[in-house]
Amino acid sequence: LSLSLQAICKHWEGPISLALYLSDAEAQQFLRYTQGSEVLMSRGNVGYHIVYKEGQFYPVNLLRNVAMRQVNTPYMFLSDIDFLPMYGLYEYLRKSVVQLDMANSKKALVVPAFETLRYRLSYPKSKAELLSQLDMGTLFTFRYHVWTKGHAPTNFAKWRTATTPYRVQWEADFEPYVMVRRDSPEYDRRFVGFGWNKVAHIMELDAQEYEFVVLPNAYMIHMPHAPSFDITKFRSNKQYRVCLKTLKEEFQQNMSRRYGFAALKYMTAENNS
Repeated sequence: LSLSLQAICKHWEGPISLALYLSDAEAQQFLRYTQGSEVLMSRGNVGYHIVYKEGQFYPVNLLRNVAMRQVNTPYMFLSDIDFLPMYGLYEYLRKSVVQLDMANSKKALVVPAFETLRYRLSYPKSKAELLSQLDMGTLFTFRYHVWTKGHAPTNFAKWRTATTPYRVQWEADFEPYVMVRRDSPEYDRRFVGFGWNKVAHIMELDAQEYEFVVLPNAYMIHMPHAPSFDITKFRSNKQYRVCLKTLKEEFQQNMSRRYGFAALKYMTAENNS
Protein backbone atom coordinates (compact mmCIF):
# COMPACT_ATOMS: atom_id res chain seq x y z
CA LEU A 1 0.00 0.00 0.00
CA SER A 2 2.59 2.51 1.12
CA LEU A 3 4.83 1.94 -1.88
CA SER A 4 1.93 2.24 -4.31
CA LEU A 5 0.86 5.47 -2.63
CA GLN A 6 4.33 6.99 -3.04
CA ALA A 7 4.38 5.91 -6.68
CA ILE A 8 0.91 7.38 -7.32
CA CYS A 9 2.06 10.68 -5.80
CA LYS A 10 4.99 10.75 -8.22
CA HIS A 11 2.63 10.22 -11.16
CA TRP A 12 -0.28 12.45 -10.07
CA GLU A 13 0.33 15.97 -8.86
CA GLY A 14 -3.35 16.82 -8.34
CA PRO A 15 -5.35 16.48 -5.11
CA ILE A 16 -6.02 12.95 -3.82
CA SER A 17 -8.82 11.76 -1.57
CA LEU A 18 -7.84 8.38 -0.20
CA ALA A 19 -9.94 5.98 1.88
CA LEU A 20 -8.05 3.42 3.95
CA TYR A 21 -9.45 0.35 5.73
CA LEU A 22 -7.29 -0.14 8.81
CA SER A 23 -7.24 -1.44 12.36
CA ASP A 24 -6.08 0.88 15.19
CA ALA A 25 -2.59 -0.59 15.10
CA GLU A 26 -2.37 -0.32 11.30
CA ALA A 27 -3.52 3.30 11.42
CA GLN A 28 -0.68 4.11 13.86
CA GLN A 29 1.78 2.29 11.63
CA PHE A 30 0.50 4.12 8.55
CA LEU A 31 0.85 7.47 10.29
CA ARG A 32 4.45 6.69 11.21
CA TYR A 33 5.13 5.60 7.67
CA THR A 34 3.73 8.78 6.08
CA GLN A 35 5.67 10.96 8.49
CA GLY A 36 8.85 9.17 7.48
CA SER A 37 8.17 9.54 3.76
CA GLU A 38 9.65 12.57 2.03
CA VAL A 39 7.31 12.13 -0.94
CA LEU A 40 4.16 12.10 1.19
CA MET A 41 5.25 14.79 3.64
CA SER A 42 5.99 17.18 0.78
CA ARG A 43 2.34 17.00 -0.36
CA GLY A 44 -0.32 19.32 1.02
CA ASN A 45 -3.14 18.04 -1.17
CA VAL A 46 -3.64 14.42 -0.07
CA GLY A 47 -6.53 13.65 2.28
CA TYR A 48 -6.38 10.37 4.22
CA HIS A 49 -9.74 9.06 5.42
CA ILE A 50 -9.59 6.06 7.70
CA VAL A 51 -12.46 3.60 8.00
CA TYR A 52 -11.82 1.29 10.96
CA LYS A 53 -11.97 -2.43 10.34
CA GLU A 54 -15.15 -4.28 11.24
CA GLY A 55 -16.69 -7.57 10.05
CA GLN A 56 -15.18 -10.15 7.73
CA PHE A 57 -15.69 -8.48 4.33
CA TYR A 58 -13.83 -5.64 2.70
CA PRO A 59 -16.47 -2.88 2.30
CA VAL A 60 -14.99 -1.62 -0.97
CA ASN A 61 -17.92 0.56 -2.06
CA LEU A 62 -18.34 2.16 1.36
CA LEU A 63 -14.66 3.14 1.16
CA ARG A 64 -15.12 4.56 -2.32
CA ASN A 65 -18.07 6.65 -1.10
CA VAL A 66 -16.07 7.95 1.87
CA ALA A 67 -13.29 9.06 -0.49
CA MET A 68 -15.82 10.62 -2.90
CA ARG A 69 -17.66 12.56 -0.19
CA GLN A 70 -14.40 14.22 0.82
CA VAL A 71 -13.59 15.44 -2.69
CA ASN A 72 -13.62 19.23 -2.89
CA THR A 73 -12.86 19.68 -6.58
CA PRO A 74 -15.66 19.90 -9.20
CA TYR A 75 -14.52 16.67 -10.94
CA MET A 76 -13.08 13.40 -9.70
CA PHE A 77 -11.17 10.57 -11.30
CA LEU A 78 -12.21 7.30 -9.66
CA SER A 79 -9.31 4.91 -9.32
CA ASP A 80 -7.98 2.08 -7.15
CA ILE A 81 -4.74 2.00 -5.17
CA ASP A 82 -3.14 -0.69 -7.35
CA PHE A 83 -3.21 1.47 -10.51
CA LEU A 84 -0.54 3.90 -11.60
CA PRO A 85 -1.85 6.75 -13.76
CA MET A 86 0.28 7.86 -16.68
CA TYR A 87 2.55 10.86 -16.10
CA GLY A 88 0.63 14.04 -16.89
CA LEU A 89 -2.83 12.47 -16.57
CA TYR A 90 -3.98 15.16 -14.13
CA GLU A 91 -3.26 17.98 -16.62
CA TYR A 92 -4.71 15.99 -19.52
CA LEU A 93 -7.96 15.42 -17.61
CA ARG A 94 -8.17 19.11 -16.72
CA LYS A 95 -7.89 20.03 -20.41
CA SER A 96 -10.46 17.37 -21.36
CA VAL A 97 -12.98 18.89 -18.92
CA VAL A 98 -12.96 22.09 -20.96
CA GLN A 99 -12.65 20.44 -24.36
CA LEU A 100 -15.60 18.09 -23.74
CA ASP A 101 -17.75 20.66 -21.92
CA MET A 102 -18.12 18.47 -18.84
CA ALA A 103 -19.75 21.32 -16.88
CA ASN A 104 -22.84 21.27 -19.09
CA SER A 105 -23.14 17.61 -20.00
CA LYS A 106 -23.35 14.24 -18.28
CA LYS A 107 -20.18 12.51 -19.32
CA ALA A 108 -17.95 9.83 -17.84
CA LEU A 109 -14.47 10.09 -19.36
CA VAL A 110 -12.91 6.65 -19.69
CA VAL A 111 -9.20 6.22 -19.00
CA PRO A 112 -8.20 2.92 -20.70
CA ALA A 113 -6.76 0.40 -18.25
CA PHE A 114 -3.79 -1.88 -18.84
CA GLU A 115 -1.88 -4.29 -16.63
CA THR A 116 1.55 -5.74 -16.22
CA LEU A 117 2.53 -8.97 -14.52
CA ARG A 118 6.05 -7.65 -13.94
CA TYR A 119 7.07 -6.12 -10.63
CA ARG A 120 9.74 -4.04 -12.32
CA LEU A 121 8.16 -2.31 -15.27
CA SER A 122 9.79 0.60 -17.02
CA TYR A 123 6.70 2.79 -17.03
CA PRO A 124 5.81 3.95 -20.57
CA LYS A 125 6.34 7.67 -20.98
CA SER A 126 4.01 7.95 -23.99
CA LYS A 127 1.21 6.20 -25.81
CA ALA A 128 3.68 5.07 -28.50
CA GLU A 129 5.87 3.46 -25.85
CA LEU A 130 2.82 1.81 -24.25
CA LEU A 131 1.75 0.35 -27.60
CA SER A 132 5.18 -1.13 -28.21
CA GLN A 133 5.14 -2.73 -24.73
CA LEU A 134 1.68 -4.08 -25.57
CA ASP A 135 3.02 -5.61 -28.78
CA MET A 136 5.99 -7.11 -26.95
CA GLY A 137 3.74 -8.70 -24.32
CA THR A 138 5.13 -6.72 -21.37
CA LEU A 139 1.71 -5.12 -21.01
CA PHE A 140 -1.83 -6.39 -21.59
CA THR A 141 -5.21 -4.76 -21.66
CA PHE A 142 -6.58 -4.94 -18.12
CA ARG A 143 -8.04 -8.32 -17.06
CA TYR A 144 -7.32 -9.64 -20.56
CA HIS A 145 -6.64 -13.13 -19.21
CA VAL A 146 -9.54 -13.51 -16.80
CA TRP A 147 -12.36 -11.09 -17.48
CA THR A 148 -12.27 -9.52 -20.94
CA LYS A 149 -15.85 -8.27 -20.74
CA GLY A 150 -15.07 -5.75 -18.03
CA HIS A 151 -13.15 -3.50 -20.41
CA ALA A 152 -14.05 -4.77 -23.89
CA PRO A 153 -16.40 -1.82 -24.69
CA THR A 154 -13.41 0.56 -24.30
CA ASN A 155 -12.49 -0.81 -27.75
CA PHE A 156 -8.71 -1.06 -27.46
CA ALA A 157 -8.32 -1.74 -31.19
CA LYS A 158 -9.88 1.64 -31.91
CA TRP A 159 -7.92 3.31 -29.11
CA ARG A 160 -4.58 2.27 -30.64
CA THR A 161 -5.02 4.68 -33.55
CA ALA A 162 -7.52 7.16 -32.07
CA THR A 163 -6.43 10.78 -31.89
CA THR A 164 -9.75 12.27 -30.76
CA PRO A 165 -12.13 11.24 -27.95
CA TYR A 166 -14.78 8.72 -29.03
CA ARG A 167 -18.05 7.61 -27.52
CA VAL A 168 -18.71 3.99 -26.53
CA GLN A 169 -21.93 2.26 -25.56
CA TRP A 170 -22.58 0.53 -22.27
CA GLU A 171 -22.45 -3.29 -22.43
CA ALA A 172 -23.07 -5.91 -19.74
CA ASP A 173 -20.30 -6.11 -17.12
CA PHE A 174 -18.56 -2.91 -18.29
CA GLU A 175 -16.45 -1.49 -15.45
CA PRO A 176 -14.06 1.17 -16.75
CA TYR A 177 -12.20 3.72 -14.63
CA VAL A 178 -13.77 7.10 -15.23
CA MET A 179 -13.65 10.79 -14.46
CA VAL A 180 -17.02 12.30 -13.58
CA ARG A 181 -18.48 15.41 -11.99
CA ARG A 182 -18.49 15.47 -8.21
CA ASP A 183 -22.30 15.26 -8.13
CA SER A 184 -22.44 11.88 -9.85
CA PRO A 185 -24.03 8.82 -8.14
CA GLU A 186 -22.32 7.05 -5.27
CA TYR A 187 -21.42 3.36 -5.25
CA ASP A 188 -23.90 0.78 -3.94
CA ARG A 189 -22.77 -0.16 -0.43
CA ARG A 190 -24.35 -3.62 -0.55
CA PHE A 191 -21.48 -4.87 -2.70
CA VAL A 192 -18.69 -5.88 -0.33
CA GLY A 193 -15.70 -8.08 -0.99
CA PHE A 194 -15.12 -9.22 -4.53
CA GLY A 195 -17.49 -8.95 -7.45
CA TRP A 196 -19.77 -6.49 -9.18
CA ASN A 197 -18.90 -3.45 -7.09
CA LYS A 198 -17.85 -1.25 -10.03
CA VAL A 199 -20.15 -2.90 -12.58
CA ALA A 200 -23.19 -1.76 -10.59
CA HIS A 201 -21.87 1.81 -10.41
CA ILE A 202 -21.24 2.05 -14.16
CA MET A 203 -24.72 0.61 -14.79
CA GLU A 204 -26.20 3.37 -12.64
CA LEU A 205 -24.27 6.02 -14.61
CA ASP A 206 -25.64 4.53 -17.82
CA ALA A 207 -29.19 4.49 -16.41
CA GLN A 208 -28.78 8.18 -15.62
CA GLU A 209 -27.83 8.72 -19.26
CA TYR A 210 -24.17 9.50 -18.80
CA GLU A 211 -22.21 9.33 -22.04
CA PHE A 212 -19.05 7.19 -21.94
CA VAL A 213 -16.23 8.94 -23.79
CA VAL A 214 -12.84 7.26 -24.18
CA LEU A 215 -9.79 9.54 -24.05
CA PRO A 216 -7.32 8.78 -26.86
CA ASN A 217 -4.16 9.78 -24.99
CA ALA A 218 -4.93 8.62 -21.47
CA TYR A 219 -3.93 5.36 -19.83
CA MET A 220 -3.39 3.76 -16.43
CA ILE A 221 -1.58 0.56 -15.52
CA HIS A 222 -2.50 -2.03 -12.92
CA MET A 223 0.56 -3.11 -10.97
CA PRO A 224 0.93 -6.71 -9.71
CA HIS A 225 0.26 -7.55 -6.06
CA ALA A 226 -0.69 -10.60 -3.99
CA PRO A 227 -4.28 -11.75 -4.68
CA SER A 228 -6.82 -10.31 -2.26
CA PHE A 229 -8.45 -12.46 0.39
CA ASP A 230 -11.89 -11.73 -1.11
CA ILE A 231 -11.14 -12.99 -4.62
CA THR A 232 -9.79 -16.22 -3.13
CA LYS A 233 -13.02 -16.57 -1.16
CA PHE A 234 -15.11 -15.87 -4.28
CA ARG A 235 -13.30 -18.57 -6.25
CA SER A 236 -13.36 -21.22 -3.54
CA ASN A 237 -16.69 -20.65 -1.78
CA LYS A 238 -19.93 -21.58 -3.53
CA GLN A 239 -22.07 -19.83 -0.92
CA TYR A 240 -20.17 -16.57 -1.51
CA ARG A 241 -21.04 -16.80 -5.22
CA VAL A 242 -24.70 -17.57 -4.45
CA CYS A 243 -24.89 -14.51 -2.18
CA LEU A 244 -23.35 -12.32 -4.86
CA LYS A 245 -25.88 -13.58 -7.41
CA THR A 246 -28.76 -12.75 -5.03
CA LEU A 247 -27.35 -9.26 -4.48
CA LYS A 248 -27.06 -8.71 -8.23
CA GLU A 249 -30.70 -9.68 -8.73
CA GLU A 250 -31.82 -7.41 -5.90
CA PHE A 251 -29.80 -4.53 -7.36
CA GLN A 252 -31.37 -5.04 -10.79
CA GLN A 253 -34.88 -5.05 -9.34
CA ASN A 254 -34.09 -1.76 -7.60
CA MET A 255 -32.87 -0.41 -10.95
CA SER A 256 -36.13 -1.41 -12.63
CA ARG A 257 -38.15 0.34 -9.94
CA ARG A 258 -36.00 3.46 -10.09
CA TYR A 259 -35.49 3.78 -13.84
CA GLY A 260 -38.52 1.93 -15.19
CA PHE A 261 -38.56 0.86 -18.79
CA ALA A 262 -35.02 2.14 -19.44
CA ALA A 263 -33.62 -0.46 -17.02
CA LEU A 264 -34.99 -3.43 -18.96
CA LYS A 265 -31.83 -3.73 -21.00
CA TYR A 266 -29.84 -4.53 -17.84
CA MET A 267 -32.04 -7.55 -17.13
CA THR A 268 -31.74 -8.90 -20.69
CA ALA A 269 -28.00 -8.20 -20.85
CA GLU A 270 -27.57 -10.14 -17.61
CA ASN A 271 -29.55 -13.10 -18.88
CA ASN A 272 -27.40 -13.25 -21.98
CA SER A 273 -24.11 -13.01 -20.18
